[in-house]
Amino acid sequence: MMNPQTPIEKLPGIGRYFSQKLRRLEIKTVEDLIYHLPFRYDDFSKIEKIQNVAPGEKLSVHGVVWQIKNIRTPRGKFVTTATVADQSGAIDIIWFNQPFLTKNIKSGMQISLSGKVEIKGNHLQLISPAYEIIRHSNLKMENSTLHTGRLVPIYPETEGVSSKWIRAKIAQIFPSYLKSVKDFIPNKIVPHQKFLDLKEALYKIHFPKNYQEVERARHRLSFDELFLLQFLALMRKKDRQETKIAHKMKIDIPKINNFVKKLPFKLTSAQLKATKEILSDMQREIPTNRLLEGDVGSGKTVVAAIAAYVAYLNGFDTLLAAPTEILAFQHQKTLEDILSPLGMKVGIWTGSKKIKGHITCGTHALLLSYKDERQIGLVVVDEQHRFGVAQRAKLFLGQAKDLTPHLLTMTATPIPRTLALTLYGDLDLSVLDEMPAGRQKIATYVVPNYKRADAYKFIEKQIANKRQAFIITPFVEPSETMLSVKAATDEFEKLKTKFSSKIKLGLLHGRLKSKEKEKIIKEFREGKIDILVATPVVEVGIDVPNAVVMMIESAERFGLAQLHQLRGRVGRGKYQSYCLLFTDSRAENSLRRLKSMEKIHVGFELAEIDLKMRGPGEVFGLKQSGFVNLKIADLSDQKMISQAQSEAKKLIEEDWQLTKYPLLANKLSRFQSELAQPN
Repeated sequence: MMNPQTPIEKLPGIGRYFSQKLRRLEIKTVEDLIYHLPFRYDDFSKIEKIQNVAPGEKLSVHGVVWQIKNIRTPRGKFVTTATVADQSGAIDIIWFNQPFLTKNIKSGMQISLSGKVEIKGNHLQLISPAYEIIRHSNLKMENSTLHTGRLVPIYPETEGVSSKWIRAKIAQIFPSYLKSVKDFIPNKIVPHQKFLDLKEALYKIHFPKNYQEVERARHRLSFDELFLLQFLALMRKKDRQETKIAHKMKIDIPKINNFVKKLPFKLTSAQLKATKEILSDMQREIPTNRLLEGDVGSGKTVVAAIAAYVAYLNGFDTLLAAPTEILAFQHQKTLEDILSPLGMKVGIWTGSKKIKGHITCGTHALLLSYKDERQIGLVVVDEQHRFGVAQRAKLFLGQAKDLTPHLLTMTATPIPRTLALTLYGDLDLSVLDEMPAGRQKIATYVVPNYKRADAYKFIEKQIANKRQAFIITPFVEPSETMLSVKAATDEFEKLKTKFSSKIKLGLLHGRLKSKEKEKIIKEFREGKIDILVATPVVEVGIDVPNAVVMMIESAERFGLAQLHQLRGRVGRGKYQSYCLLFTDSRAENSLRRLKSMEKIHVGFELAEIDLKMRGPGEVFGLKQSGFVNLKIADLSDQKMISQAQSEAKKLIEEDWQLTKYPLLANKLSRFQSELAQPN
């Protein structure tokens, strides 16, 4: 018996050294290792007699080692040669730069080899095959090999931890783990959906006989993740509806209408519809929990401002949480223009500046040090997926006293509706799918590298006309690490040599101190900087109407949704604007994907294309962005999502507190804490 929650370092042969490496793969417990699932398989299941092998085939042979030796080449490198024979014949084996093999493999040993057969002269050879000494296995497999002679799983790896190492460790602990594992999905669901039971699914994902077994195992394990996700969302919704009470806001229609009439622009019908939905929510004593989704520039902030004004008229303050200081200050500026004429004070609460207001815009600092003076009636969270689940909960519930605040979350990441309902099943959804009048289409071009000099001349011409430009540096990593900062700094120094000395360049990245960021953005806004060289930190929050060129390096590394958001940083004024997408990629799929940016200017359409071409994990950077950390489920599999939603709803109606299902309650608790890890 083995406790699935045993820390990984407690396992034999792992210790502190390997446990630190495994943490990079998010493996901290025995269960994490078992749920570290293959992303593909090498098919070495065809075991051929040596006399029947043919060049170009991918196969396995089993035989006896006749001889093995190391040969040193004139350049000092090692070549290991061996001859392996079965009853039908013999074949030559060659490995390069692995002289240690002669210590592991000895003449007379039975060996299994898997690889591609090649022909040299008249001789057939296996070049650098995977090998395995045939010994008795403690797994009840049809053959006794683990790394050869079967569908061989390939796992996500890290330095010092190969797929071979992972396979060996999983095989070592699996029999003991299976004795302790219990299926947490209620008994009636498994036969109803014709699923494998959990033990069988886990066995077949790691040790399949064929691809049909892999598919059935994936099907079951995918359902588990989606079911847990759906159940958690529905449970949160039920809990909010049954146990939380919010202040019922009175809506002063004449004052709201007067406010809307005095805005310097006309609201779109989508903005009016979303406003109506949010204000309707705020009149109830069930706390609002709504996601406002809309493209960059679709006017989400104005809708939030109207909700904040309603809270103010009812004697409540509002908090607006943004993921970066840049965005928090941007919201403060926008809201000040809209709300200060109504007598509302707009505050800011970040690590560097702290002023309270009737609506206070801030960053994570709102979680740490903000203490309200009047009760908070509304919390607005912008780009909520950039906050960990625990942080969002603290921001929301941390403000609750006798009453819970209404919660409005906003995102400019264009998520297809079905996917949004999966990711945010506990939220009601409002979509801004119209752009305000006057917003222009940004001319977008995929540019080959040989036209780079022309692009620089084009940017200089725009600057000569008193315009400005962004250049986004190569996307090194999803998070703002020192590696991406170095790439940005190197690019900045290189670009200085490409433009006339009269042109002023500025550098912006997430590791700069707050005051430095503010200074650079202020100078860019005031026109003192002509070209802002930046990491993707500018994706949200910088509004400079005079910026007309967005040039993006290594564009193929971004999802279309993120490219679209970056593009949305220009075209915010009255001048024609341009987006230049540079790429080194010659891959047809990659170029086709980028070319769609030239024709399509609607974020939701681009998101749908990316969803089909790259899958949701790639599109939205789900793991990095903190949407949700799914190991196997495919968020574009609508049939499976529907199954999971249906079963979760039935169970919620029957026993939403899971008094009859302690195993599921325990698993949900662990799943929730995994989701709550800060991102």
